[in-house]
Amino acid sequence: MCCHASTSLSFKNRNDRHRCADVNASRLGVCCGKKLVTTLARDDIYSLPMNRVGDFQFDAHVVQVFPDMIARSVPGYASILSMIEQLAARFVRPSSTVWDLGCSLGAATRLIRLRSPRNCVVHAVDSSAAMIERLRILLAESSDEGCPVELHESDLQAVEIRDASFVVLNLTLQFVAAERRAAVIQQIYDGLLPGGALLLSEKLCFEDSQQQSLLTDLHHDFKRANGYSDLEIAQKRTAIENRLIPETMETHVQRLKQAGFTTVAPWFQCFNFASILAVR
Repeated sequence: MCCHASTSLSFKNRNDRHRCADVNASRLGVCCGKKLVTTLARDDIYSLPMNRVGDFQFDAHVVQVFPDMIARSVPGYASILSMIEQLAARFVRPSSTVWDLGCSLGAATRLIRLRSPRNCVVHAVDSSAAMIERLRILLAESSDEGCPVELHESDLQAVEIRDASFVVLNLTLQFVAAERRAAVIQQIYDGLLPGGALLLSEKLCFEDSQQQSLLTDLHHDFKRANGYSDLEIAQKRTAIENRLIPETMETHVQRLKQAGFTTVAPWFQCFNFASILAVR
Protein backbone atom coordinates (compact mmCIF):
# COMPACT_ATOMS: atom_id res chain seq x y z
CA MET A 1 0.00 0.00 0.00
CA CYS A 2 2.71 2.41 -0.95
CA CYS A 3 2.39 5.15 -3.50
CA HIS A 4 4.14 5.71 -6.77
CA ALA A 5 7.85 6.50 -6.75
CA SER A 6 8.03 10.28 -6.90
CA THR A 7 9.24 13.40 -5.16
CA SER A 8 9.90 13.17 -1.39
CA LEU A 9 9.15 16.11 0.91
CA SER A 10 10.55 16.57 4.39
CA PHE A 11 7.81 16.65 7.01
CA LYS A 12 8.85 19.47 9.33
CA ASN A 13 5.65 20.45 11.12
CA ARG A 14 4.25 17.68 13.27
CA ASN A 15 1.44 19.83 14.64
CA ASP A 16 -0.98 18.92 11.88
CA ARG A 17 -4.25 20.49 12.74
CA HIS A 18 -6.32 17.40 12.18
CA ARG A 19 -4.43 14.51 10.63
CA CYS A 20 -1.21 13.44 8.95
CA ALA A 21 -1.46 11.68 5.60
CA ASP A 22 -5.10 12.63 5.41
CA VAL A 23 -4.61 16.39 4.95
CA ASN A 24 -4.50 17.39 1.28
CA ALA A 25 -4.70 13.71 0.47
CA SER A 26 -5.23 14.46 -3.18
CA ARG A 27 -1.49 15.19 -3.17
CA LEU A 28 -0.22 12.97 -0.39
CA GLY A 29 0.19 9.24 -0.61
CA VAL A 30 1.81 7.82 2.52
CA CYS A 31 3.09 9.44 5.68
CA CYS A 32 5.46 7.41 7.80
CA GLY A 33 6.17 10.11 10.38
CA LYS A 34 9.41 10.88 8.58
CA LYS A 35 8.58 11.88 5.03
CA LEU A 36 5.67 12.36 2.72
CA VAL A 37 5.52 10.87 -0.74
CA THR A 38 3.50 12.72 -3.34
CA THR A 39 1.30 11.28 -6.03
CA LEU A 40 -0.68 12.93 -8.81
CA ALA A 41 -3.17 10.07 -9.19
CA ARG A 42 -6.38 11.32 -7.58
CA ASP A 43 -9.22 8.92 -6.84
CA ASP A 44 -12.16 9.87 -9.07
CA ILE A 45 -13.50 6.38 -9.74
CA TYR A 46 -16.97 7.14 -8.34
CA SER A 47 -17.12 10.85 -9.17
CA LEU A 48 -19.66 10.50 -12.01
CA PRO A 49 -23.17 8.99 -11.74
CA MET A 50 -23.32 5.29 -12.68
CA ASN A 51 -26.38 3.46 -13.97
CA ARG A 52 -25.15 0.34 -12.22
CA VAL A 53 -22.50 0.26 -9.52
CA GLY A 54 -20.61 -3.02 -9.73
CA ASP A 55 -18.74 -4.75 -6.93
CA PHE A 56 -15.46 -3.13 -5.92
CA GLN A 57 -12.38 -4.76 -7.46
CA PHE A 58 -8.67 -4.25 -6.84
CA ASP A 59 -8.06 -3.82 -10.56
CA ALA A 60 -5.66 -1.68 -12.61
CA HIS A 61 -7.82 1.44 -12.23
CA VAL A 62 -7.83 1.13 -8.44
CA VAL A 63 -4.08 0.50 -8.43
CA GLN A 64 -3.50 3.83 -10.16
CA VAL A 65 -5.33 5.80 -7.46
CA PHE A 66 -4.93 3.51 -4.46
CA PRO A 67 -2.54 5.63 -2.34
CA ASP A 68 -4.86 8.62 -2.65
CA MET A 69 -7.95 6.47 -2.08
CA ILE A 70 -6.77 4.91 1.15
CA ALA A 71 -5.29 8.14 2.55
CA ARG A 72 -8.60 9.97 2.03
CA SER A 73 -10.81 7.05 3.11
CA VAL A 74 -9.20 5.47 6.20
CA PRO A 75 -8.83 7.71 9.26
CA GLY A 76 -5.60 7.02 11.11
CA TYR A 77 -4.00 5.09 8.26
CA ALA A 78 -0.70 6.93 8.70
CA SER A 79 -0.65 6.11 12.41
CA ILE A 80 -1.14 2.41 11.68
CA LEU A 81 1.73 2.43 9.17
CA SER A 82 3.98 4.17 11.65
CA MET A 83 3.19 1.54 14.28
CA ILE A 84 3.88 -1.29 11.81
CA GLU A 85 7.35 0.15 11.32
CA GLN A 86 7.88 0.41 15.09
CA LEU A 87 6.61 -3.12 15.71
CA ALA A 88 8.87 -4.52 13.00
CA ALA A 89 11.87 -3.07 14.82
CA ARG A 90 10.69 -4.78 18.01
CA PHE A 91 9.49 -8.18 16.81
CA VAL A 92 11.38 -9.15 13.64
CA ARG A 93 14.17 -11.58 14.49
CA PRO A 94 17.28 -12.57 12.54
CA SER A 95 16.77 -15.44 10.07
CA SER A 96 12.98 -15.32 10.44
CA THR A 97 10.25 -14.57 7.92
CA VAL A 98 7.80 -11.66 7.83
CA TRP A 99 4.44 -11.76 6.05
CA ASP A 100 2.44 -8.82 4.69
CA LEU A 101 -0.85 -10.48 3.82
CA GLY A 102 -2.95 -8.40 1.45
CA CYS A 103 0.07 -6.18 0.80
CA SER A 104 -1.50 -4.14 -2.04
CA LEU A 105 1.19 -1.62 -3.07
CA GLY A 106 3.53 -2.54 -0.24
CA ALA A 107 3.39 0.43 2.14
CA ALA A 108 3.91 -1.90 5.11
CA THR A 109 6.32 -4.16 3.22
CA ARG A 110 8.66 -1.31 2.38
CA LEU A 111 8.70 -0.04 5.96
CA ILE A 112 9.25 -3.50 7.43
CA ARG A 113 12.18 -4.38 5.18
CA LEU A 114 14.07 -1.30 6.38
CA ARG A 115 13.63 -2.37 10.01
CA SER A 116 14.47 -6.06 9.53
CA PRO A 117 17.82 -7.86 9.74
CA ARG A 118 19.32 -8.48 6.31
CA ASN A 119 19.02 -12.26 6.70
CA CYS A 120 15.22 -12.07 6.99
CA VAL A 121 12.78 -12.37 4.11
CA VAL A 122 9.60 -10.29 3.80
CA HIS A 123 6.84 -12.13 1.91
CA ALA A 124 4.35 -9.74 0.30
CA VAL A 125 1.12 -11.53 -0.63
CA ASP A 126 -1.83 -10.23 -2.63
CA SER A 127 -4.44 -11.89 -4.84
CA SER A 128 -4.58 -8.88 -7.20
CA ALA A 129 -2.27 -9.30 -10.18
CA ALA A 130 -2.38 -5.55 -10.80
CA MET A 131 -1.25 -4.79 -7.24
CA ILE A 132 1.61 -7.28 -7.34
CA GLU A 133 2.84 -6.08 -10.72
CA ARG A 134 2.84 -2.44 -9.61
CA LEU A 135 4.62 -3.35 -6.37
CA ARG A 136 7.24 -5.25 -8.36
CA ILE A 137 7.94 -2.05 -10.32
CA LEU A 138 8.03 0.09 -7.19
CA LEU A 139 10.56 -2.20 -5.54
CA ALA A 140 12.73 -2.28 -8.67
CA GLU A 141 12.70 1.53 -8.85
CA SER A 142 13.32 2.05 -5.14
CA SER A 143 16.75 2.97 -3.81
CA ASP A 144 15.80 1.69 -0.34
CA GLU A 145 18.09 -0.93 1.12
CA GLY A 146 16.89 -3.69 3.37
CA CYS A 147 16.21 -7.38 3.57
CA PRO A 148 14.93 -9.32 0.52
CA VAL A 149 11.26 -9.15 -0.48
CA GLU A 150 9.46 -12.01 -2.20
CA LEU A 151 6.18 -11.27 -3.99
CA HIS A 152 3.31 -13.76 -4.13
CA GLU A 153 0.22 -13.34 -6.28
CA SER A 154 -1.86 -15.69 -4.20
CA ASP A 155 -4.87 -16.21 -1.97
CA LEU A 156 -3.99 -15.84 1.71
CA GLN A 157 -4.68 -19.46 2.56
CA ALA A 158 -2.60 -20.76 -0.33
CA VAL A 159 0.68 -19.64 1.24
CA GLU A 160 2.47 -21.62 3.93
CA ILE A 161 3.57 -19.38 6.78
CA ARG A 162 6.64 -20.74 8.56
CA ASP A 163 9.28 -19.36 10.95
CA ALA A 164 7.47 -16.03 11.14
CA SER A 165 8.35 -13.40 13.70
CA PHE A 166 5.90 -10.77 12.45
CA VAL A 167 2.73 -10.91 10.33
CA VAL A 168 0.66 -7.98 9.09
CA LEU A 169 -3.04 -8.16 8.16
CA ASN A 170 -3.67 -4.49 7.47
CA LEU A 171 -7.27 -3.95 6.30
CA THR A 172 -7.27 -7.38 4.68
CA LEU A 173 -9.27 -9.88 6.75
CA GLN A 174 -12.45 -7.85 6.13
CA PHE A 175 -12.34 -8.94 2.48
CA VAL A 176 -12.10 -12.66 3.38
CA ALA A 177 -15.34 -14.62 3.58
CA ALA A 178 -16.50 -14.67 7.21
CA GLU A 179 -16.50 -18.46 7.41
CA ARG A 180 -12.81 -18.55 6.38
CA ARG A 181 -11.48 -15.98 8.82
CA ALA A 182 -10.89 -18.29 11.77
CA ALA A 183 -8.81 -20.57 9.54
CA VAL A 184 -6.71 -17.61 8.34
CA ILE A 185 -5.98 -16.51 11.91
CA GLN A 186 -5.18 -20.08 12.97
CA GLN A 187 -2.84 -20.47 10.00
CA ILE A 188 -0.99 -17.32 11.04
CA TYR A 189 -0.76 -18.40 14.68
CA ASP A 190 0.58 -21.82 13.71
CA GLY A 191 3.25 -20.24 11.51
CA LEU A 192 4.50 -17.77 14.12
CA LEU A 193 7.52 -18.39 16.28
CA PRO A 194 6.96 -18.18 20.06
CA GLY A 195 6.90 -14.50 20.92
CA GLY A 196 6.00 -13.58 17.35
CA ALA A 197 3.33 -10.96 16.66
CA LEU A 198 0.36 -10.29 14.40
CA LEU A 199 -0.80 -6.75 13.59
CA LEU A 200 -4.48 -6.89 12.58
CA SER A 201 -6.24 -3.73 11.35
CA GLU A 202 -9.91 -3.76 10.35
CA LYS A 203 -13.01 -1.71 9.77
CA LEU A 204 -15.45 -2.40 12.61
CA CYS A 205 -19.18 -2.70 13.02
CA PHE A 206 -21.06 -2.17 16.28
CA GLU A 207 -23.95 -3.98 17.93
CA ASP A 208 -25.43 -0.74 19.26
CA SER A 209 -27.35 0.87 16.39
CA GLN A 210 -26.84 4.42 17.64
CA GLN A 211 -23.10 3.90 17.95
CA GLN A 212 -23.01 2.38 14.47
CA SER A 213 -24.93 5.30 12.99
CA LEU A 214 -22.78 7.91 14.73
CA LEU A 215 -19.43 6.42 13.73
CA THR A 216 -20.61 5.83 10.17
CA ASP A 217 -21.64 9.48 9.95
CA LEU A 218 -18.30 10.61 11.38
CA HIS A 219 -16.45 8.46 8.86
CA HIS A 220 -18.47 10.01 6.02
CA ASP A 221 -17.70 13.48 7.42
CA PHE A 222 -14.02 12.54 7.35
CA LYS A 223 -14.30 11.57 3.68
CA ARG A 224 -16.13 14.79 2.82
CA ALA A 225 -13.40 16.79 4.57
CA ASN A 226 -10.91 15.01 2.32
CA GLY A 227 -12.73 16.03 -0.85
CA TYR A 228 -15.15 13.19 -1.58
CA SER A 229 -18.64 14.20 -2.69
CA ASP A 230 -21.85 12.67 -1.37
CA LEU A 231 -22.20 10.92 -4.73
CA GLU A 232 -18.74 9.37 -4.46
CA ILE A 233 -19.37 8.26 -0.89
CA ALA A 234 -22.73 6.68 -1.78
CA GLN A 235 -21.49 4.88 -4.91
CA LYS A 236 -18.34 3.58 -3.19
CA ARG A 237 -20.47 2.29 -0.32
CA THR A 238 -22.72 0.44 -2.77
CA ALA A 239 -19.71 -1.03 -4.56
CA ILE A 240 -17.97 -2.28 -1.45
CA GLU A 241 -20.83 -3.34 0.84
CA ASN A 242 -20.85 -6.91 -0.51
CA ARG A 243 -17.05 -7.20 -0.54
CA LEU A 244 -16.02 -5.69 2.79
CA ILE A 245 -17.88 -7.34 5.68
CA PRO A 246 -16.88 -5.77 9.02
CA GLU A 247 -17.11 -7.45 12.41
CA THR A 248 -17.17 -6.21 15.99
CA MET A 249 -14.05 -5.71 18.06
CA GLU A 250 -15.28 -8.45 20.40
CA THR A 251 -15.46 -10.94 17.51
CA HIS A 252 -11.87 -10.21 16.49
CA VAL A 253 -10.53 -10.45 20.03
CA GLN A 254 -12.35 -13.72 20.70
CA ARG A 255 -11.10 -15.26 17.45
CA LEU A 256 -7.50 -14.30 18.22
CA LYS A 257 -7.71 -15.80 21.71
CA GLN A 258 -9.30 -18.99 20.40
CA ALA A 259 -6.42 -19.37 17.95
CA GLY A 260 -4.02 -19.38 20.92
CA PHE A 261 -2.62 -15.84 21.17
CA THR A 262 -1.63 -15.15 24.77
CA THR A 263 -1.67 -11.36 24.44
CA VAL A 264 -4.41 -9.59 22.49
CA ALA A 265 -4.17 -5.81 22.76
CA PRO A 266 -6.43 -3.43 20.85
CA TRP A 267 -4.17 -0.39 20.58
CA PHE A 268 -5.85 1.98 18.14
CA GLN A 269 -9.29 3.12 17.06
CA CYS A 270 -10.41 6.06 14.96
CA PHE A 271 -14.16 6.11 14.29
CA ASN A 272 -14.95 2.68 12.80
CA PHE A 273 -11.36 1.61 12.08
CA ALA A 274 -9.21 -0.20 14.63
CA SER A 275 -5.98 -2.11 15.02
CA ILE A 276 -5.03 -4.98 17.35
CA LEU A 277 -1.64 -6.39 18.35
CA ALA A 278 -1.65 -10.11 19.11
CA VAL A 279 1.42 -11.93 20.44
CA ARG A 280 1.97 -15.67 20.50
